[in-house]
Order: sequence, then C-alpha cells, then structure tokens
Amino acid sequence: MSDQKILVVFGATGLQGGSVVNSILNDPKTAKEFKIRAITRDPTKGSAKALTARGVECVAANLDSKDEVKRALEEAYAVFAVTNYWEKSDAELEFHQGKNIADSAKECGVQHLIWSSLLNVTKLSGGEFSGVHHFDSKAKVEDYIKEIGVPATFYLPGFYMSNIPGGMFRPNPQSGDWTMALPMPADTPIPLFATGNDTGKFVKAILTHRDSTLGKQIYAATDYYTPTQMIEAFKSLYPEAGEKANFIQISENVFKGFLGNMPEPAQDEMYQNMAFMPVYGYYGKASLGDSHSILDEKLTTWKEFASGAEAFKGLK
Repeated sequence: MSDQKILVVFGATGLQGGSVVNSILNDPKTAKEFKIRAITRDPTKGSAKALTARGVECVAANLDSKDEVKRALEEAYAVFAVTNYWEKSDAELEFHQGKNIADSAKECGVQHLIWSSLLNVTKLSGGEFSGVHHFDSKAKVEDYIKEIGVPATFYLPGFYMSNIPGGMFRPNPQSGDWTMALPMPADTPIPLFATGNDTGKFVKAILTHRDSTLGKQIYAATDYYTPTQMIEAFKSLYPEAGEKANFIQISENVFKGFLGNMPEPAQDEMYQNMAFMPVYGYYGKASLGDSHSILDEKLTTWKEFASGAEAFKGLK
C-alpha cells in the first residue's frame, strides 16, 4: 500500500529486531499502517529471505558506513535501532554506529527514532562502576540523539531471561543440583525480560503512543524478580529437579573464574554488570508502572518462560 509508513528495523534477524517485525506484522492494525524495511548485512541469508517471504523489504547496510545507513533510512517515518556491542566489544565503535543512525535519521527527517538504550552505569554509580561499557556506550548515543534534536523514544531492555536457563542457572558439576551462583545477594531485584517474545510488544506500543513517549525512557521488563523468586518458580515447575535447587552468592574472583577463557576486560565488565545491580538498581531502582501503561499485550512471566526453556526440557 502506497500510504503505508516505512518502519526501518535494524537487527531484524536478531532477538530484539525479530520480535519487532513479528509484533508489527501479527497485529492487523500496525501491519496495515507500517511497511517494514529490515536492515541486514546480507539480504541473501536464509533468515533474510524468510522475512522477504513475509512481505518485508530487506536492505543491505553496514552500520559502520554512514552513507549506507543514510540510504537505508530514506523516506522512513520511524526507525527501531539496535546495535551489538558484543560483536567487537568496542564501545567507541558502538557509539560511532549509533551516531551514524542518529545523524542519518536527522538528515532524512525521520519522525520517530526508537533507540535500544541502557543506563549510563558510570553516572548512576558516581564512578564506582565505570566498566559496564555496553551500558554506557548506548547511553551516550541516547545523549547524542537528544543533543541533535531527533524525535526519539528510548527503549531499555531488561535482563534477558534467555541468559538464565542452562547459563547462569545450571546443574552443579559436583552435586548435580541446579545452582545459580552470582556475585550479588539472593534478594537482589532483577528486571527480567523475555526479549524474543516481548520486545515487539513494547516497540509497537511506543509507535502507537508516539506523542506521549517522545523523549522518554521505556523500561522493557516484565517485573523485578530476585534470584530466590526465580528458583522458587523453577521448583514449582520441576519439583524433582528443583528439590535441591539453590542460590549461592559468590566472590568476584570465583565469578570471573566461571567465565573461563573470556578476556580479562570482558570478565571485569561482566562482574561490574552484576555487582552494580544490588547497589544502584538495573534501572536506577525505577518503577516499571509507567512503561507498562502503554502496553496492549500481556508480557511473558519468568515462570512461563522457564516452562518452555530448552535447557529445562525433560525435567520433572
């Protein structure tokens, strides 16, 4: 339809961008209102071809290239932009990529940029935790977007539920008991988020509530869960496997030891990522109420996510 607004989605084959595509296309109202242009480095990949088969326009663009990004944003009404710090673990590169998107959005007259952001932990902690670069670099892009005056909303994804089953929560190699071992107290509130399921629910709501969300941060998480609550939900789902499930608060050195061959700077970043939460809060101890108020779909609970997690498959 010629009167459809173009919505550009970066990372359309990933967890966040893929969820956005699904939510927009699965809602008859937004599917009619928006034409999706998916940005990928390789439109010939199977995942990109699958999007094309659903009526999505797939365009090649490298975030490192301002010219390619600008071409990808031509005639766009809205943009969902997400970057991948962990691809190169380079905060300066992530800022450069975000700046390319912001500058291109400004030059192309984009009316609604939705930037996948996070808090600046260095500022939040008064410099105590200055090594959580994948948070700080996204926050710096958010500041830049505000500085140059692009109409924008800032979407801040919570802690990925997908990191927990089989990762942060797995059987102890010695005892076989399911164990969560983290450098934080058992009562630390963590804002959990089913990224692949629910990113699109928030982004769709931001798009349909443009006027009331412009300039604001939207905290994308289902709820705050403590490690104790996560384990209790696991026990209720899998009584046999969960009989001796437990949480252990561990030291910085032990936590880093679990990270194996990860480079030392990355180990320190992961540790600080965990350590700042019980002191300052993932979202600075903010409520999720205002962010939830724009939604028209139910979010995925931790118990629902855990019931379908591949790592828990076959447990009783």
